[in-house]
Amino acid sequence: MAACRASVHHDVVPSGTTDIRKALTMTNALRVADVQKVYGGKRGSTTRALDGVSFDVDRGEFVAIMGPSGSGKTTLLNCIATIDRPTSGVVSVGGVDVTKMRSRDLAKFRREQLGFVFQDSNLLDTLTCRENVALPLSIARVPVPQIDQRIEAMARALGVSEVLDKFPYQVSGGQKQRVAACRAMVGNPTLVLADEPTGALDSKNSKLLLERFDALNKQLNSTIIMVTHDSFAASYCQRVLFIRDGRIFTELRHGNQSRKEFFSQIMGVVATIGGGMDDAL
Repeated sequence: MAACRASVHHDVVPSGTTDIRKALTMTNALRVADVQKVYGGKRGSTTRALDGVSFDVDRGEFVAIMGPSGSGKTTLLNCIATIDRPTSGVVSVGGVDVTKMRSRDLAKFRREQLGFVFQDSNLLDTLTCRENVALPLSIARVPVPQIDQRIEAMARALGVSEVLDKFPYQVSGGQKQRVAACRAMVGNPTLVLADEPTGALDSKNSKLLLERFDALNKQLNSTIIMVTHDSFAASYCQRVLFIRDGRIFTELRHGNQSRKEFFSQIMGVVATIGGGMDDAL
């Protein structure tokens, strides 16, 4: 088993580190402090999507964010991903406040430190699936032989080897989402941010994707933050943060209990929150 893990590590971990990655060995992976996000102008009505959200995520933690529709969970993920800027508050990655980064630094941060799995996959239809997965490695100037090895290893793990040379419009929605997950994880990013990653998958492929997230988290100590409405998906995480009306409602920790027991706990909170949460297996 140890030899197998060493092989996986060699396949997916790029050489070299960055200042942020070094900082992660000494600090929390993520700190969100009193983050607020208000939409609207002075003349019109305003919407407070986030209302003083604060929490820390340890390096190597696998965290789910859950909440009813309109609770602010996707807005929170976008602020962490630097896709959106909070109105106030701090989002700190490895001790670096990303809300104060310049545009050039943000682009480099997104490219080198973040892996994204979007709800609708966001693959480029003009590229093959293989070329889509290769993009972050090509931009990072990883040698071509290593690119091929990493793509093949990740594609095998997620069961999409047979579609690598097809275009996204030639494969199913579930396959596209798994290819998108390959692209997000192939470069071993500091943070993997996933927005409803199992939404387009059947139960078998959802389980496969979640198990790969779990393996990435445990073997490579990667930090994964996943927004989901699915209690089954959340049960794979070490911790679940629940958001309601733009605030942290409560949190659950997996601890030493079984995944089935953790799932039951999650279902209990989901039933309490209500508001359009899908709590079916």
